[in-house]
Amino acid sequence: MNSTSSDSLKLGVNIDHVATLRQARYAMNPDAPNVEPSLLAAAHEAEAAGADSITIHLRQDRRHIQDRDVFELRRGIHTKLNLEMGNTSEIVKIALEVRPDFVCLVPENRQEITTEGGLDAVGLSEALIPTVKSLQERGVLVSLFIDPEAEQIRAAAKIGADMVELHTGAFANSAIDGGDAEFELLRTAAILAHDLGLRVNAGHGLNLPNLVKLLRVPHLYELNVGHHLVARGLFVGLARSVRDFKALMASYPLG
Repeated sequence: MNSTSSDSLKLGVNIDHVATLRQARYAMNPDAPNVEPSLLAAAHEAEAAGADSITIHLRQDRRHIQDRDVFELRRGIHTKLNLEMGNTSEIVKIALEVRPDFVCLVPENRQEITTEGGLDAVGLSEALIPTVKSLQERGVLVSLFIDPEAEQIRAAAKIGADMVELHTGAFANSAIDGGDAEFELLRTAAILAHDLGLRVNAGHGLNLPNLVKLLRVPHLYELNVGHHLVARGLFVGLARSVRDFKALMASYPLG
């Protein structure tokens, strides 16, 4: 599964922080009749603007996305659902019931504000293999969110993942000063993953300014972006935020 199977670079829109805003007011009263903002409305707005999938992260502490959100979005969106999740029995059970189009297995630390690094596919391979297999048997494609390191990519392929999502956080943090070293790590990682037959996604910290350089990484299939799109959407609207990102992505050379 490589990017050549698609006619354009795809965008997954993460709406976790729409839920963050909702939880700030309604966490203690989730059944109030005036609960807002609606995640389903946000997903539809993103889809109408060109989103190719909707991404949500069901965390163990339920700090933003709630179980009911996962089921509602599974039923109500028009594109594909990408469920980010830690490899815990509770969350795996929910994923097997919901059957999202994709699952992205991520590391999860209850004390972190957001995901801080890639999954250790090398060290956790024995625990990951049965989860990957059980999800795939339910028709769910599985991605591993990993740092752009050769040993992690090889481990993802050995585990049997369908794809990897390259962690672009270090690149995003350094891009303002050039980010050449981090860019090269991503470029090399994408080539290796492609050569091993893995679909190559990327995400974390991406925004319009650093996207320009990221688009020089070959073999990308889909980008997952959330915070920037929601934050910019406060000023220009979520739909325009998504459209502007997609417009810049249109320059990506596939093939």
